[in-house]
Amino acid sequence: MEVVNRLMTKGRSNSEIEQSAVRVLIALFPPFLLPLFKMLITPIQDGKIASMMLARATALSCQWLMGTCSVNSVDLPDGSSCSSGVFVERCKYLEESKCLGVCINTCKLPTQTFFKECMGVPLLMEPNFSDYSCQFKFGICPPTQDTDKVLQEPCLNICPNVQRRRNLRVNADTTQCPKATLC
Repeated sequence: MEVVNRLMTKGRSNSEIEQSAVRVLIALFPPFLLPLFKMLITPIQDGKIASMMLARATALSCQWLMGTCSVNSVDLPDGSSCSSGVFVERCKYLEESKCLGVCINTCKLPTQTFFKECMGVPLLMEPNFSDYSCQFKFGICPPTQDTDKVLQEPCLNICPNVQRRRNLRVNADTTQCPKATLC
């Protein structure tokens, strides 16, 4: 969290923060693996196999970061469904950061970008800021940033920045998180 908070407060734009997080995700893999996956696995059955593989790999390998999670079924745009979802019961990353902007700029947007651009699989992440759960939907394209309702959410009441803004008499309960604004 210290590294993430430093990244968020260095005066970088949200797009620079997202790009930095994508670079970190890329660095977790051997250089040949991502292009091979995208070239050989992603095209099989219009990406369904890749989506299901990524859901299982995410559920197995990311519990240390996100907490308890399980694979679930997702309705795809073609009307079919497959086991390409991951439901995170209570995201430890969001709970620890206490910040909507950290969730959006260092997790949601970069992770969606990483899977689409580097592995060829669209991903929609739907964090729930009330109960800290998150639904991953591999194989589903996310909405554009200007129509994504998650990006319009107000600051979390537990966000340390909300407390600072309240002290400055800014109504943080109805104002969008300043760290989540699009730059």
